Amino acid sequence: MFGFKSKSECSPQDVQFALKDAHCEVIDCRTPGEVKSGSLSGARVVDWLGGGFQSSVASFDKSKTYYLFCRSGNRSGMAAKWMKEQGFQKVHNAGAYSRLSGL
Repeated sequence: MFGFKSKSECSPQDVQFALKDAHCEVIDCRTPGEVKSGSLSGARVVDWLGGGFQSSVASFDKSKTYYLFCRSGNRSGMAAKWMKEQGFQKVHNAGAYSRLSGL
């Protein structure tokens, strides 16, 4: 996943469970144009490239677990790394939307 592969990555089944868990948030890091083709039901769209990701994350609950995905896994990897640098402990790169689109 373009240098961001780590033990923080997770399986599609992890994301499926997270979508139903009130202590978790699934974040779609893709652009609005990419999201028009579909997203995961229940995922919050927070565009990594649009410049609002950092300000949006400031209001997130640090006690929750976050699963991030994007088109290829690259942006979600960068976003997950950035969130960890901001003090979020439970952040996972779920990778590419294509892995998850059947959920």
